[in-house]
Amino acid sequence: MTVQARFGGEVMNRLDLTKRLVAHLTHGEAIVGGIGNSNFDLMGAGHRPENFYMLGSMGMAVPIGLGIAVAQPDRRVFVLDGDGSLLMNLGCLPTVAQVAPKNLTIVVWDNSAYQITGKQATPTAEHTDLVTVARGAGIANAEWAKAEEHFEQLVERALHDDGPHFIGVRVDQAPGQARPERDPVILKDRFMRGIGVKAAQ
Repeated sequence: MTVQARFGGEVMNRLDLTKRLVAHLTHGEAIVGGIGNSNFDLMGAGHRPENFYMLGSMGMAVPIGLGIAVAQPDRRVFVLDGDGSLLMNLGCLPTVAQVAPKNLTIVVWDNSAYQITGKQATPTAEHTDLVTVARGAGIANAEWAKAEEHFEQLVERALHDDGPHFIGVRVDQAPGQARPERDPVILKDRFMRGIGVKAAQ
């Protein structure tokens, strides 16, 4: 029996859940969309000034989100990342646990594949349970979303209770639905204005 069967909940749709997440964000919460489908569906859910779309920095979504959370402790920060990207930089999880920002939530879309590069299986397809890894790293508030409604409950908990939080989600391999600009200067500048680091034009 694979991890896909033993751990996690229903296999859900990443775009649908991204839309559900965004619908709960009403106070300027920041979102870091990891490379590939994580940020493609973040854009597909509707652009917000507080969205940051990563380009080409595999494994760095959580460190970027951690930096934002520490720099702006009064703003809730969500990181959306894929299982392959997180596996590339698991060392970020003990750092999150040690720094323990109360305003940070990590959402990992686990489709058990390096989807964009050819759908090669990741270790989560057979052996690795990322929620257990997060708990072992010291993130006590780590849980698998069992279904869409449970995912929304976990999001609400993350918005109101102290973190850090880690939400694991089993998702299908539907392609991403949109593409942000590919100009890193535009993406960075727009996000900095969105979170008030630069004055709005």
